[in-house]
Amino acid sequence: MTVTTHRSAAEISRTEAGARALPPLGATRTVPLPDIEERTLPNGLRVLAAHRPRVPMVEVRLRIPFAGDDPAHPATAELLSSTLLAGTATRDRVEIDDALAAVGAELGVSVNPERLHIGGSGLADGLPDLLAVLADVFTAATHPDVEVTRERERLVERIIVARAQPRTIAREAVQRRRFGDHPITREMPLGEDVAAVTAEAVRALHAAALVPRGSILTLVGDIDTTAAIAQVENALAGWTSDATARELSPPPPLTPGDVALVHRKGSVQSQLRLSAPALSRHDPRYATLQLTNLVFGGYFSSRWMENMREEKGYTYSVHSGVEFVPGGAVLNVDTDVASDVTAAALLETRYELGRLTAVPPTVAEVEAARSYAVGSLLISLDSQGGLASSLASLAANGLDVDWLRAHPARLEAVTLEEVAAVALAFFAPSAFTGVLVGDADVIGPGVRALGGITGP
Repeated sequence: MTVTTHRSAAEISRTEAGARALPPLGATRTVPLPDIEERTLPNGLRVLAAHRPRVPMVEVRLRIPFAGDDPAHPATAELLSSTLLAGTATRDRVEIDDALAAVGAELGVSVNPERLHIGGSGLADGLPDLLAVLADVFTAATHPDVEVTRERERLVERIIVARAQPRTIAREAVQRRRFGDHPITREMPLGEDVAAVTAEAVRALHAAALVPRGSILTLVGDIDTTAAIAQVENALAGWTSDATARELSPPPPLTPGDVALVHRKGSVQSQLRLSAPALSRHDPRYATLQLTNLVFGGYFSSRWMENMREEKGYTYSVHSGVEFVPGGAVLNVDTDVASDVTAAALLETRYELGRLTAVPPTVAEVEAARSYAVGSLLISLDSQGGLASSLASLAANGLDVDWLRAHPARLEAVTLEEVAAVALAFFAPSAFTGVLVGDADVIGPGVRALGGITGP
């Protein structure tokens, strides 16, 4: 009889000659992406359909541009999104839920200053029934008075709670710092605006703005793409309007400047939010910017993370990344720290930004970032839902599946010299502005001594 003994991970990883060497990384594996069938329907709705048959499901993503200039628009839009599935002329909320559940489907609705988004999934052979629910909602949603009243009260309460949270305060402050009073900053409506919204106003916004022309519907799953598009056309033929869905105008360019100190009395933590101009996916340097950002603070093995968490212990996490806005993009550098290390954390953040420009990333740093970027991209596209979300996001920005197919090769082609040039152009401390939210009485003296701080 053979007797086996348990070996620990440490024992498995070692030999008599020492630790086992890690095997070299293999060649990048590609994930085959399906062809996309696309058609714009007579009502103006653009439909993208992809055959991905791994499970018998279909993912649905509908983007409707939903911008508005009225300061009260976000309040009405939020109530519209929360009552869109609350009832139609022929079905109440329960009947809508039952119709979706019968085909294993679920739908969610959200809205922001740019778009109203409807996303979900269902059994592939139940797509006609799911589309029938959408058609009923688009053409006959009643936004019942009782539902609007209920959701209005809930939303006011949620806003009160959210506006007491430091992260919300920091987000709103940095948005105003970057874009002034542009509508893109109105991510959360004012409580008093919500309280003033009537059911009639919600129904009027639905009729005026929830329109097919200019909207994009993306379907990914175990579907016949030609048949699926025909099903969409048949189901949504009655959803029509002479209007075109309204895209959000580009915000003003971000202007570098001092960091604004925002006083939050009694806070024991500080929220640091820095931002600088960045590059959109259309720019040939975007892949280089992506790798440069990863080296700085975009993943766990980044320079900034190593400094702030591993060496100094100032914070649990840091994050830097690109945020896309109409007409361009901005770079976000975010972290939360205890009040007593706020000045030190700001100093180290500026130091790491400056070091990236003065001491460019090494070959090892760039290769590690490259492997992470390519690997995470391929993983994100491996599911029906991930592919659907990626295609929908790219389509809204004028890009297609060919951009996805080519992006791993673009990442592989980035050189060390290109990373150094992008670091110098986009990561210099002087390129940033931002906000620092905390108790000014506690953190003010320390951060002001560093310079570049305005506010109380």
